[in-house]
Amino acid sequence: MDALKLIAASSVKEEKPQFSIGDTVRVSVNIREGDRERIQVFEGTVIARRGSGVAETFTVRRLSYGVGVERVFPIHSPNVVKVDVVRYGKVRRGKLYYLRGRVGKAAKVKEQIK
Repeated sequence: MDALKLIAASSVKEEKPQFSIGDTVRVSVNIREGDRERIQVFEGTVIARRGSGVAETFTVRRLSYGVGVERVFPIHSPNVVKVDVVRYGKVRRGKLYYLRGRVGKAAKVKEQIK
C-alpha cells in the first residue's frame, strides 16, 4: 500500500485549485488532435467534487445551445492546465444534482459576496 502512495504522491499537483461547490469556474483543458495541441476552455457551475488524493475529481455543468453538458475533470490531471474561479456561489448542499432538472433562472446559483 505504501508503494501506491509513493507513486500517487509524485502525480499530485503542488498547488491545488481553490474552489468549492456552486462556484462558476473556467477550466482550461489541453486537447490533442493528431499531432497538434490546443487549449479548450469549459466554463460552468461546479455541481460535485468527489474522491481524494490522486483520484479527486470535480463535475462542471453548463448549458450549450439549450442542452445541459457535464464534464468530469480530474483535479491532478496534467491535461487540466488551470482552473479560474469566475464567480463564487452560495449553496447549502454538498452536491447540486438537483440543477439537472431545472431550466432557466431556476437553475441559477446565488452569488456569495466576499
